[in-house]
Amino acid sequence: MMEEQPFLGQSPQITHLLRTLPMIAVSDVSVLIMGETGTGKELIAQAIHKESRRRQNELVTINCAALPIEGIEDDLFGRCDDDGNISHRGRLLAAEGGTLFLDNIEALPLSIQAKVLRFIEAGECQLLGSHKLQKVDVRIVAASGADIQHEVDAGRFRSDLFYRLQVVPITIPPLRERTDDIVLLLRHFGREFSGNNAVVRYGKEVERCLLGYPWPGNVRELMHFCQRMALLNPGKAIQMEDLPPEMMPEVAASNHVFTLPSSGIKLAQVELDLIEQALAMASGNRSRAARLLGISRDTLLYRMQKHSL
Repeated sequence: MMEEQPFLGQSPQITHLLRTLPMIAVSDVSVLIMGETGTGKELIAQAIHKESRRRQNELVTINCAALPIEGIEDDLFGRCDDDGNISHRGRLLAAEGGTLFLDNIEALPLSIQAKVLRFIEAGECQLLGSHKLQKVDVRIVAASGADIQHEVDAGRFRSDLFYRLQVVPITIPPLRERTDDIVLLLRHFGREFSGNNAVVRYGKEVERCLLGYPWPGNVRELMHFCQRMALLNPGKAIQMEDLPPEMMPEVAASNHVFTLPSSGIKLAQVELDLIEQALAMASGNRSRAARLLGISRDTLLYRMQKHSL
């Protein structure tokens, strides 16, 4: 997503998240933001920093998936010369007094995870070429699109680092689980990309189609879709034939795993039955039940509350 974009939403999950962000921001505890690609994890990190006491200082972003394999310790922590003076300040030291955002934290090599853990726990790091520990005052926010518990179980991620990062866990639901927000986002990005042209419009049939589309790229995909529509159809009322082929109903229908019977169903009862079955299969473990249903744990808890479970 573009920089400086606000995190928008009116669905219950997002409303709750936005309501709790100021309380999270005032603390200095570590935060782990989880969500699929394109859901807006970096926007949440930016919001936390902007509402924190550190907002006058830097928000330093490190994409752990893009760190160089060679020289990673030098890049992160820095190094000293023969006299013990800092000759290169690593990116962690550059975040002094501010917030460090570690994106794609699951990609951090095991060889460096212990040093990052030390840095988070004690605010200390040892630079290459020096035996002295450097003290750094930094607030840590991390993000991941992976199931880190699975990475821990597979031995690819340290469990102690995982638990230290997720003092406050935040889960951003995918767009397909927050369809209440789709029309809001379409209108917002429509205005954003209209420039000097009239804003593109979506008829009811097109809206229904877009509401039923699963948006695998989440909000980022929707934003790029709005940008394309504004560029190719300035000021136009978007028709079904203007939509990309993958968004057409017949394509979406081919991916359905459930066919609605002609007699119809009671959707609330089906949802309740599926939740109860998932909880039974998971022996009451809500995280496992959420994975069986293909939703986040927070979404499962919200729906359980809705059904008074």
